[in-house]
Amino acid sequence: MTTEVTLRDKESWHLGMVPTQAHALIAGKVLADLADNDNRIVVLTADLGFSNRTIEFSQRHPDRFFDLGIAEQNMVSVAAGLAATGAVPYAATFASFMALLCCDQIRTDLAYPNLPVRLLAHHAGISLGYYGTSHHATEDIGIMRSMANMKIVCPADAYSLEQALRQTVNLPGPIYFRLGRGREPNVYRPEDKWEFGKITMLRNGNDGLILANGIMVGAACQAAEILEKDGIDITVADIHTVQPLDIEKLLSLVKKQRTVFVAEEHNTRGGVATAVADTLIDAGANDVRLIRIGLPPDEYAIIGPPYYLYQHYGLDGAGLAQRVRQELK
Repeated sequence: MTTEVTLRDKESWHLGMVPTQAHALIAGKVLADLADNDNRIVVLTADLGFSNRTIEFSQRHPDRFFDLGIAEQNMVSVAAGLAATGAVPYAATFASFMALLCCDQIRTDLAYPNLPVRLLAHHAGISLGYYGTSHHATEDIGIMRSMANMKIVCPADAYSLEQALRQTVNLPGPIYFRLGRGREPNVYRPEDKWEFGKITMLRNGNDGLILANGIMVGAACQAAEILEKDGIDITVADIHTVQPLDIEKLLSLVKKQRTVFVAEEHNTRGGVATAVADTLIDAGANDVRLIRIGLPPDEYAIIGPPYYLYQHYGLDGAGLAQRVRQELK
């Protein structure tokens, strides 16, 4: 029965079904493969090895795996120490703990000395809806964007996560990987091109542009399919690298599409939409209509099953399609 559940089905969000999902968070496997030929790579987690699947790395490289227990701030500082000795550490925990709880350690121990620590911040946004506000990460991009030397990338699915990990091993400085729950529907095919630092075009249209990343990319593609039936032709682009932003491609897109929607699983203050707005203002592109689709900036997300939370906030395919219809009228 469970094997018939699709990743867009509400049943797929039940925590008891984690072992039966078609897509597991693949970071542990990819990092283990990379570590086979790179002795610098080490992995740290804070008592979440099974949740983020870094346990797979520990099985193949037990001498380079460190479980720091429920001590996330200490984990980040330990990762900084390892990086200072020549290692390339990957530290993994819930995004809410990583970005908010460990903000001081990330800023002072990683960003300031520009150390090559990779932060795997999983279950971002409201994907841990059951657990409430303490486990929601809806301010994390805004926090990370404000730090010097910090790179930010938000993969949409397993393929793009693998590409992001493989392409950034040797980059200098810290990287914040904003990840979902690890069981997102596929957006990319194995033959598709995905490049760190570059906006990826997924669909071309003439009636507007949706910029999205993370779980919102799949929702944007679904919305475009719904809108197509109504005669609305939408461009969809994956703005997966938030910092450094692909300014050249962004500006070329808005020249063609004067109505721009930014869909993000983040509050609409300080996140991806703000990064886009900053870029447009700096470039003098003041005739672009920018519509922010995300979580309310002056509220905390309500508590409930994630499947229904996305519907409540209009962050699923149907919700995005409805918002686009309204705005284009």
